[in-house]
Amino acid sequence: MSKSAKPAQTAVEKIAADPITFEVLRNVFVNACERMTTIMQRTSFSPILADILDFSNAIYDPKLRLLAQAANCPVHLAAMQYSAEAAIRKYPIDKMKPGDIIALNDPYQGGTHIPDITFTMPIFNNDDLIGFAVSRGHWMDLGGGAAGGMGFGTHIAGEGLRLPPIKLYENYKINEDYLAIIMNNTRTPFFVRGDLQAHLGALKSAEEELQRAVQRYGKETVLDTMDALIAYTERIIRNAIKTIPNGVYEAEDFADTDGISPDPVKVKVKLTITDTAIDVDLAGSSPPVKGAINSPYTNTASAVLYSLQFFLAPNAPSNYGMFVPISINIPDNCWLNAKWPSPTIGCTTVTSSKITSAIWQALAKAIPERVTGSTGSDCNWFISTTNKNGATNVFSDLPSGGWGGTPYSDGMSVTMDPLGNCMNMLAETAELLFPIEYEAYELRQDSAGDGRNRGGLGAIFKVRFLCDGELSQETSRTREGSPGVNGGTRSGVQRQTRIEVSGEPVVIGGIDPQGSWHNPLLSAEPFTEEEQFMFESTGGGGWGHPRLRPVSSVVEDVIDEYISVRKAREVYGVVIDPVTFAVDDEATRGLRGA
Repeated sequence: MSKSAKPAQTAVEKIAADPITFEVLRNVFVNACERMTTIMQRTSFSPILADILDFSNAIYDPKLRLLAQAANCPVHLAAMQYSAEAAIRKYPIDKMKPGDIIALNDPYQGGTHIPDITFTMPIFNNDDLIGFAVSRGHWMDLGGGAAGGMGFGTHIAGEGLRLPPIKLYENYKINEDYLAIIMNNTRTPFFVRGDLQAHLGALKSAEEELQRAVQRYGKETVLDTMDALIAYTERIIRNAIKTIPNGVYEAEDFADTDGISPDPVKVKVKLTITDTAIDVDLAGSSPPVKGAINSPYTNTASAVLYSLQFFLAPNAPSNYGMFVPISINIPDNCWLNAKWPSPTIGCTTVTSSKITSAIWQALAKAIPERVTGSTGSDCNWFISTTNKNGATNVFSDLPSGGWGGTPYSDGMSVTMDPLGNCMNMLAETAELLFPIEYEAYELRQDSAGDGRNRGGLGAIFKVRFLCDGELSQETSRTREGSPGVNGGTRSGVQRQTRIEVSGEPVVIGGIDPQGSWHNPLLSAEPFTEEEQFMFESTGGGGWGHPRLRPVSSVVEDVIDEYISVRKAREVYGVVIDPVTFAVDDEATRGLRGA
């Protein structure tokens, strides 16, 4: 079944206010979202929101078209459109009143995976609807078979509390019965009430900003500017598509496993560029899988849309106009169009990044001079601890890897995947709040893909348990690293290791020293006090052939310990003395053929 990435209605250009007022209002809309974000970060209770910034905020026009968004999580932002639409289907606009807030996290009704909960609030000026505020946050825990819902079972029921659209607030007051249900289904009730207040504050701040704009400029001017702004972005995007040669471009990528079967799971993408439009066809991707990496349509569409925007017009105003020229086809019988009861907990981290990689590899065939290598940081973990007094807690982190090499520079090292735009947990904060210690957080030599411009490096993360606990983690790239483009190579592979109290390392995810591969989707993996968990993240794919990298750059990488002397010789063809770092010019010319 074909679906569009957008509602049937398209952007219609209208003449708005004068250019100065247009620009002022455009910034008012953006400022409303940025104010929402500031409030979320400063008032939320859980570290995953306050420190890691795993949340997103946006405002929509009265037709429920994205109007503006903050620079939050790309994988949330396009998906929030579908959440808002699901909320309005359940609670029609003509029945809504000020202070009504609809909450949902159902993956099959506008959600993605259960921890991501979305709040939609209509905004009125007097009796006139002037827009919507939408806020989404990845909550620390909503139940399920393991902390963070990461049970990696075969049914959505094992992943936690699944909320259809519910009216959680009326007249800005919470429904205490619904609240009690939520509080009864989380390992971290001490975070829930505070995070709810943070979302409420964010939504109300957007309401204030839009109401103030209408009071100052008038309703008609504001609404006309909304239409004009969306049409403006659509025009920019269509002009950007014109710079890509017409044609059909295909590529594929794989998730390592669904956690149940050892077989890789395929993303196959076909991009058809026709003048000012792009059609994205995901037919040929794997069928639904038993394990918990199935992706609902909402999540898949979001991944497609943000992946394309990187190479269309990333500086254009972010709104519904970005989506109008793009159509998406996802077959019904596909792991990228999950239906009940398929589990989805890994869809945002594992699956979204593979969709992005496949799209970027397809674009490399169309615009090789502009595309980057793929990134290598599709990972998060949740640690549940129980101290000697029986108190439990949940700790989360997003250990980053490297971005791919670009046509202009090396990739960024230890940077959150494009899907997230989040932060890693500060070691000082983690150690203050949770019974763990960070033993290592350092760059990982030889983890980047090689190229004329190499990928960024991954890192080595090492955490010591100060009491008994369980670790759950979703990741991939443990069979093959992040793909390079234009002759660039793949990065290294990722690996998860338990370091026992004796100091003995035991690989529990990825390829061990004997060459055996272990499932990297870890659920409630038990750790005892003083044991350590080590995660080795990978880097980004390389751009261009490694032998074209300047010799001076290879020498600098060896001095900085980004690459080894061995790799400099075998991959880059540069022979370097490991003590003096002097280059053997004759041997290097022989290897490089020049």
